[in-house]
Amino acid sequence: MADVPVGSLHHVEIWVPHISRAQEEWGWLLAELGYEQFQEWPEGCSWKLGGTYIVIEQSAALTGSTHRRTEPGLNHLAFHAGTRENVDRLRELGADSGWYEMFESKYPHAGGPGHYAAYLVNTDGYEVELVAG
Repeated sequence: MADVPVGSLHHVEIWVPHISRAQEEWGWLLAELGYEQFQEWPEGCSWKLGGTYIVIEQSAALTGSTHRRTEPGLNHLAFHAGTRENVDRLRELGADSGWYEMFESKYPHAGGPGHYAAYLVNTDGYEVELVAG
């Protein structure tokens, strides 16, 4: 394999309660961020960008049906989203694809005065942060 920096992210696997809904919601967002569909099987799919891929799967081993970002485990994923204009565009289009704005009254500086980002949460409660710059 090419020179991959030690410590760089190889992949993320997200278990979801409803694969078809997750494919639509995550598929829209990841495509907008430049990911391309990589793999697909009855219980899941993945998208790839460079050397990193993101897997969405409705595993038979799931022990629950609800993701709570405020409980131990993953709180959110943060993505570089390009320009401020692109962050604004994704924020505007998100609700049409199952991603709803968080911290709306603090947009675009919910992460602090020098941080331009949109925070979105999808139907199943997964949060993403779309960071400009």
